[in-house]
Amino acid sequence: MRCCVCLFQQSLQCSPSKMAAGESNSRSSCLNLSNSGPLGNAPPSNSAHSSPASNGGSMGASGGINRSAGNSNPQSGPENGGGAESAVRSTPSAQNPSRQPVGQSGATSGAASNMTAATSSSSSSSSASTADASAAVPSLPSSPASVLVYREPVYNWQATKSTVKERFLYSDEVQIGPETVMTTLYTAKKYAVPALEAHCVEFLKKNLRADNAFMLLTQARLFDEPQLASLCLENIDKNTADALAAEGFTDIDLDTLMAVLERDTLGVREVRLFVAAVRWADAEAQRQQLQPTPENKRRVLGKALSLIRFPLMTIEEFAAGPAQSGILTDREVVSLFLHFTVNPKPHVEFIDRPRCCLRGKECSITRFSQVESRWGYSGTSDRIRFSVNRRIFVVGFGLYGSIHGPTDYQVNIQIIHTDSNTVLGQNDTGFSCDGTASTFRVMFKEPVEILPSVNYIACATLKGPDSHYGTKGMRKVTHEAPATGTKTCFTFCYAAGNNNGTSVEDGQIPEVIFYT
Repeated sequence: MRCCVCLFQQSLQCSPSKMAAGESNSRSSCLNLSNSGPLGNAPPSNSAHSSPASNGGSMGASGGINRSAGNSNPQSGPENGGGAESAVRSTPSAQNPSRQPVGQSGATSGAASNMTAATSSSSSSSSASTADASAAVPSLPSSPASVLVYREPVYNWQATKSTVKERFLYSDEVQIGPETVMTTLYTAKKYAVPALEAHCVEFLKKNLRADNAFMLLTQARLFDEPQLASLCLENIDKNTADALAAEGFTDIDLDTLMAVLERDTLGVREVRLFVAAVRWADAEAQRQQLQPTPENKRRVLGKALSLIRFPLMTIEEFAAGPAQSGILTDREVVSLFLHFTVNPKPHVEFIDRPRCCLRGKECSITRFSQVESRWGYSGTSDRIRFSVNRRIFVVGFGLYGSIHGPTDYQVNIQIIHTDSNTVLGQNDTGFSCDGTASTFRVMFKEPVEILPSVNYIACATLKGPDSHYGTKGMRKVTHEAPATGTKTCFTFCYAAGNNNGTSVEDGQIPEVIFYT
C-alpha cells in the first residue's frame, strides 16, 4: 500500500490534460523526497502529517498553478521547535488564505484536508501500519539544510481589499474613465460579464463625438457591439467633415473605411471624401512600410477606391484633384472627363448615385413678397449672396418661368463659397414652366452642405425667353420647423460683380430648398 503523501503527490502530477490523453497513473511514481524541490525548498518530511504545501516544488515541476501554496513560513521550521505538524499548521494556505491567487486557496486547503482524512483512516485501520510508518519516516532533522525558505506569493489585488464592495464585480458599482474603458470592455467581453459590458458601452455612447467617432467605430466593430457601431455611423453621417478631419481617422482599418465610404448618408462633398481617403492611404502605406507613391496608395486603398463617387464631383473639382493625383489610371480619367462633358453621358466604372444625407422634411424659404414681369436673359448669371445661422443642406432652387406661356428652359445652377470662389455644387439641367407666376424646382445632383455664418453665392444661368421676377425682397427670412420649433435664419446680401440685375430687392432665385 502506498503512503497517503505519495498518492496525493501523484494526483497533483497528473494534470487533467494528461489524464484525458490516456496516460497511466503508474507513470506518476512517488517523488524522491530526499532531494530538494525545484523551487528551492528544503527536503520535506515523509510524515503522514506533512503539509501538501511543502511539495510546492513538485507542483511547480508538474505544471501546478498554485505556486504560492509551496511557500512555507520560515518562522515555523523545525529549528524553531515546530516539527512536521507545526509546518502544516503554519503554511500560508492554512494561516493566510487571502495571500493565495484567486480561486486557489480553497483547492489547497481542501487538498490538505483530504490528505489528513486519508491519514486518519489509514491509522485507524491498522495500528501496525502506523507503527511501521512512524519507524520508516523519521522526523525532520534540526539542521541548516532543512530550513524552509519563504517565497513571495503571487500578487492578488483582491486580497488587499478589506470589503467585498471594493471588488467592483461584486457590488455593481463601476467607475470607468476614458483611459480604462476599452480595456475594461475587453475584459468584460472575455469573462462574460454582461452588466460590466453594458456600463462600458453606455459610457462610450455618452462620450461619442465627431472627433472620436471613427476610433469608437473601429472598437465597436472589433468587440461586436452593433448598437454602438450604428451610433458611430450616425454621428459620422451628421458630422462627416469633422469626423474625417479628426486625427484618429487615419488609424482605422480598411474594412472600417469601406463601411463608411459605401454609405449613402454621408453629409460631405465627394471631393472631400477623396482627399480624406488619400490621407488614409498615405498613413496605411507607411504602416505597411511602403513608399507613399500614387501606385502604392492605390494598392492599399484596394476596393475602397471604387466606393468614391467621382461622377458626383464637379468637373473643376475632378480636374484639380483626382485627375492629377496619379491614383486613377489614364483610362479612368478620360472616361470621367467624357462623363462630365458629353451627352449622352457614357458609362463609368464608379458609382454615380447621389448620397442622400437628408433628414426630416424638405423645407423652403421665399425671399420675395410680390411677383412682377418681365426679366430677360442674355447669358449672364443671376446671383445673390446668403448665409445661415445653422448647418443645412441645400438641395435646389425655385426659379421663375416664362411670361409667354408653357416653355422649356436650360439652366445651370451653382452654389459658390464666397471667400475661396470654390464651386461647392452645380448641375446642368432644365425645367418646364406653364406660363404662371409660380416657381419651378431645379435640383442639385446631391445636397450641398451649408455651414453657419459662412457666405455663399446662389447662382443660376438661364437660357430661354423673358420670365417673371420677384420684388419687395427681404434681407432676412426665417423658417421655423412646425414639429420642433427650430429656426433657420437666412440673411441675403448683394453679390458683387455681374449678376444680371438680381439683388436683395428684385430679381431671380426666389426660393431656396433645403433640409436641416
